[in-house]
Amino acid sequence: MELDAAGRSYPAKPSDVYLYATCLVDQFAPEAGLDAVRLLEREGITVHFPEGQTCCGQPAYSSGYPDEARAVARSQLDLFPEPWPVVVPSGSCGAMMRHHYPKLFEDDMVLGPQVRALAERVFELTEFLVHVLHFAHPDRGEQCTVALHTSCHARREMGCHETSSALLDSLDQVDVTEQARVEECCGFGGTFSIRFPEISEAIVSDKVESLRACGAQKVVSADCGCLFNILGRAAKLDQQAGRASPSLEGEHIASFLWRRTSEAPR
Repeated sequence: MELDAAGRSYPAKPSDVYLYATCLVDQFAPEAGLDAVRLLEREGITVHFPEGQTCCGQPAYSSGYPDEARAVARSQLDLFPEPWPVVVPSGSCGAMMRHHYPKLFEDDMVLGPQVRALAERVFELTEFLVHVLHFAHPDRGEQCTVALHTSCHARREMGCHETSSALLDSLDQVDVTEQARVEECCGFGGTFSIRFPEISEAIVSDKVESLRACGAQKVVSADCGCLFNILGRAAKLDQQAGRASPSLEGEHIASFLWRRTSEAPR
């Protein structure tokens, strides 16, 4: 059993896992979810996708509605009955399930133990690839320069900036450049961007500027919310400036890894 720097223990490679796809992947970026499945299946793992899964409850929780968040979380609890890892292609959703589900049910004598057991089985995708599967595949892509953006939850609650960086560093033809103020938020913050649109716009505009300035051909992220926010603002700024082609492109890290390490890259 492996331990990371924070002392979390990791299991041996399993034969089966659950995929908790997240709302954004399911509704807006299904290819990223499919690429996550391809990465896992290539390692000989059977991936199970419970069709009843919905939101993790984070929007309600972060907006100050714990009862509503608890109701959403409760509907997920029976979807993962086998003792298999639950792999999540999002640090923010993974953090909600691993760290905040136990808080929501800490006083529940019936569901509390079930929730804590589930939380221990939740792994963010890049974390799972690095610490459990020991990802190592030849880079079949052309030379490129990318910048990594890590969501606030993934960085501060899951430590996934380290595992995302390790995966990109393992690719021989990929140069990783760092934008200014790399630890700063992209301005999305789930419901924050809806409640405070002017502040969110200012934050994401600064993030787009820093990513453009660092010389990256593409921004890679393990969180679709951040990625959509950054690329959407970049596209809007391009439109306002009359640019005919995108000044900033991006991709979920699952798709980036699969495309560069597949024997038949897209």
